[in-house]
Amino acid sequence: LMARYLLTGAAGFIGSKVAEQLLAAGHEVVAVDNLNSSYDVRLKEWRLSRLRGHEGFEFHQADIRDRAAIAPLFQNGPTAGVINLAARAGVRSSLKDPWAYAETNIEGALTLLDFCRDHGVPKFVQASTSSIYGGHNPRPFHETADMGRPLSPYAATKAAAELLCHSYHHLYDLDVTVLRYFTVYGPAGRPDMSIFRFIQWVAEGRPVRIYGNGKQERDFTFVEDIARGTVAALRPLGFEIINLGSDRPLALLQVLERIESLLDRKAHLEFGPGFPTDVEATWADISKAGSMLGWEPQIDLDQGLAACVEWYLAEREWASQIDTTD
Repeated sequence: LMARYLLTGAAGFIGSKVAEQLLAAGHEVVAVDNLNSSYDVRLKEWRLSRLRGHEGFEFHQADIRDRAAIAPLFQNGPTAGVINLAARAGVRSSLKDPWAYAETNIEGALTLLDFCRDHGVPKFVQASTSSIYGGHNPRPFHETADMGRPLSPYAATKAAAELLCHSYHHLYDLDVTVLRYFTVYGPAGRPDMSIFRFIQWVAEGRPVRIYGNGKQERDFTFVEDIARGTVAALRPLGFEIINLGSDRPLALLQVLERIESLLDRKAHLEFGPGFPTDVEATWADISKAGSMLGWEPQIDLDQGLAACVEWYLAEREWASQIDTTD
């Protein structure tokens, strides 16, 4: 059955893939993104260019905190659900401007939740993050773990959004699914994430900066899998928090080795001190995603990295110019 969804952060890395999958399934996507310059807008424009012209795709450049801009999107016909992927993302940059994070990640989510209440929208999907688990929980991380000790303003603001989601579910019976994403990577990924940087730095013969000893482990999850899980979460579930990860953590240096062999080049390593915001390891328990969404990851790291390298080499002329400094 064809439905109309409001998707925020639609020019983002995950958002653009979710839009693609919804359109492929025959749905209408009312897409919102403010195209901010938190990283090079060329990446956002490239992703958008693949969606524009699709029947059923309607794009609005707007900020989710701007109630006057967002209100008309709820008035134009029935919305089967809201998928909130708009966020200030990135752990380390949340130290530089925590206010921007609080405004978008908390106020923005609240604005959307309140419009859902006003207009009787039945479903809300909220993107969250593995960063919420902090450094003190046993691994693999289970959804019932304590989220009260975040290590960065980013993690704290995403935790606050989760709490607001629960209060709106409780008070107004809004069906909410919170998805905690684990280290998402893929073609046209975020340039503040390790995989985009490693590929660019190795391909262009630039020094590869490693914070800490490089042995920190991440549960790398391919963006197509994450988008598939996000679309699956549109079903009615009441209130649920669900991890989407690969359940196969790998150390950064191991990932770098695979990138070196794909590009057939050696990395020039430069080690720097670790960041107090960075956890030692992330690892998702994904049994709940399996039982509630019938979801499991399908793309392994070797396939995923090959797709990233292939994309980079195809778009190298401009992708090599994307700023990957901190």
